[in-house]
Formats: sequence, structure tokens, C-alpha cells
Amino acid sequence: MASASLSGAAAAAPVTPLALDPSSTPNPIASRPAAASAPRKRPVLLLDQRPHPSTPTSRAATPAAPVSQPRRKRAPSSSGRPRWLTLLSVAAKNAALLAVLIYLGDQAWRWAHPAPLAPLDQAALAGYNARVDDVEASLVRAFRGLQLQLEAVDRKIDGEIGAARGDLAALLEDKRLALEGHLNLLDARTDDLNHALGGIKGMEFLRKDEFDAFLTEIKETLGSDSRTEVDLDQVRALAREIVLREIEKHAADGIARVDYALGSAGGRVVRYSEPYDAGKRAGGLLSAFPFGAGGSAGDQSQKMIQPSFGEPGQCFPLKGSSGFVEIHLRKGIIPDAITLEHVSKDVAYDMSTAPKDCQISGWYQAAPTETPPSPASKVYALTEFTYDLAKSNVQTFEITAPDVGVVNMVRLDFTSNHGSSSLTCIYRIRVHGHEAVTPRIASSLP
Repeated sequence: MASASLSGAAAAAPVTPLALDPSSTPNPIASRPAAASAPRKRPVLLLDQRPHPSTPTSRAATPAAPVSQPRRKRAPSSSGRPRWLTLLSVAAKNAALLAVLIYLGDQAWRWAHPAPLAPLDQAALAGYNARVDDVEASLVRAFRGLQLQLEAVDRKIDGEIGAARGDLAALLEDKRLALEGHLNLLDARTDDLNHALGGIKGMEFLRKDEFDAFLTEIKETLGSDSRTEVDLDQVRALAREIVLREIEKHAADGIARVDYALGSAGGRVVRYSEPYDAGKRAGGLLSAFPFGAGGSAGDQSQKMIQPSFGEPGQCFPLKGSSGFVEIHLRKGIIPDAITLEHVSKDVAYDMSTAPKDCQISGWYQAAPTETPPSPASKVYALTEFTYDLAKSNVQTFEITAPDVGVVNMVRLDFTSNHGSSSLTCIYRIRVHGHEAVTPRIASSLP
């Protein structure tokens, strides 16, 4: 502010150029006589550079002033800007500085003396709380709805998973059953293959020497030299002759094995269990005969050792589902097999009367007049078998007992049949075997 006052004072007083007179100065150097040296000009401090009119009377009219120490004046501005602009700029800066100071002071005052809080509006606060409660309630409702939707989705997913699991389990079960069926079929085929392989292993193939002997026999039969080749047509003719011979042999009794129990060859039925009285059971005209029009029971029992030619009813019926039959053979033999025959299921009226579980035993029974006397008889358990209706009506069972001696008595015991509780029919029993090499007690029966 001092600079502004000084500037105003300077502007009020007109600045005139000062002429320094050497006579008016107390300086001894200036008081030297003028004659001694020429007058010397002093520098003049001009506060204003504006030209002043020079008057001839100015120097004379101006009284001489005492010479004093000249004051240093402010150098005039070299920019040539008017002074009022300078003053205006200085004033503007001072005003801006003052405004900044006032703003900083006001901020410091406000920071030191904060304004008290306005009293709370209870109605507005209650409205705000009510809105907050509404928002919370809406959030709770939305959460519950979302939770219900999630539970519904979970139940739906569980149901679909359960259905898919059930379908998958059913599919796996079907696949398992199908796989088991295929495995069972494969096992059956494997068993068949094993049986076939066993049969092949059990077959007796001709060795080279046997085949050479057979070929030599064929050549001898054909009357050819051993060095000549055998014609294929000759082999075919010989094979045809052999086949026809075997067919004739088989047609003689059906199985091409000698039957030592055949009635026409000397065999006979000696004992049996209680027969079934069909005539009296029927209550008709044939009830007066023990077995219809056929004669006595002894005559009827011989049907069991005679060919029946597959005629239904040509059998000897025994009462119940169990019984026995004892047969005296035509001569003493070493038994090899037993054949049991029933009517074919293709022409049978009832297959339930066929025997099922059977046992065969045998021993040697000496005649009273036999010499030399035979040793004590020994009973052999020859074999056990089951008559199968699914197979052929004529079934042969091999003797399984080891070390069987000579027998001439054979007993058939059946413990069950195929369903009939009233009777069991025996169509034919055959006994096969071979004679001993040196028979001791075998003899022909009368």
C-alpha cells in the first residue's frame, strides 16, 4: 500500500529539470573560480521524459536554490506503458492476493469452528426406516421365492435322475440277461464240442498197418493179387455187401446183439411181483379170466421175453409203481448189457406206465441134476439205470459192475415209473453177454 501512496505523491508534484549551479554548491571543488576552468555540466535526473518547452527566461526567472544532495529517482519505464495500466495491474494483483488470504482464513475458521448438525427430522427418519423395512421384506420374499424355485428344480432333477437311473438299471438287467443267455448257449455249445471231441478221442482210428491188413483182406475177398490195384467199384460192391449183411443181422432182433433171455431160445420168467388184474378192474365179460382172453398169468408173463413188434398193449402189467421180475437165461453167461423196451411214444396211449428207476442183479442158480455141483451162488449188483422217455423206446444199458462171474439168473427191480400209480408195463427185457472161455457150470437148459 505504501508503493501506491508514493506513486500518487510523485504524480502530484510536477517534475522539473534541476539545473545545478556551481556557485550554489558548498563543494570546494565547485567553488573554484570560473576563470580557472570552464563550467562543467552535472547529470540531470529526469522523472518525466516528456519534452518541455524551453523558454529563454526560465533560467533567469527561476531563483537559485541551494544545492543539495540529489535523490535517486526511479528510472523511467523503458516499455513506454502508461502508468495507469501499471497501477491497475498492481492493484489487481493485490486484490487477488487479498482474496486468497481471505479464502484461506475462512477455511481455517470453518475447520476450527465446525457448524453444528441440524436436528434430525423424525418423520423423514421414520419414512427412511419404513423404506428400509420394505426393501428387507422384498428381499426376504425374493429369497424365499428363489429358495422354493431351487427346491423345485432339485426335486425335478432328482426325479429325472431317478427315472434315468431306473431306465439304466432296466437296460443293464436286460443286457445282463441277454449276456447270460448267450453265455449259457456258449456253454451248451462248449459242452457239445467237448462231447464231440471226447467221441473223436474215443474213436478207434485205423493205423497204417491195420489199414494195410484191411486192404489185403479186401483184395483176398475180391480174389485179387496183392500187387494189383483194387478198383473203386470193387470196394463199393464189397461195402454194399457188408452193409446188407449188417442190416439183415440188425433186422433179426433190432439191436444186432444176442438175447440170452429170449423165450423162444430157452429163457423163461420164473418170478415177478403182483400183476395188475385189468379184466376184473374193467368189470366186463373178460373179468372171469385173470388176464382177459390171454390165459393164465404164467403164460402172460412170457410176453416180457418175447418180441412185441411195437404193438401198444402187448406187455405184462405189474401192479403199482414198483415191482420186480426174475428171468432164467437159456444158459450161463458173463453179462455185458441189459436192454429194456417200451412201446414207442409215437403210438403209445399212455407213457406214464413205463418204468423209470431200475436196478439189475444176477447170480448163478445150479440145477438139481447138475454135475459136478456148483459152488455157492453169489449175487452181483450188475447196474443201475433210468429209462428216459425222451430217448428211443429201445434203450440198452451196459453192465458197470467189475469182475462179474457167470450168471444164469437176472432180476429187474424198478422203484418208480413215469407217473402212473396203478400199474407199470414191462414190454420186453433182453440180456446180452458172452459165454465163458472154459465154462465150468454153464450148460444148456432143457
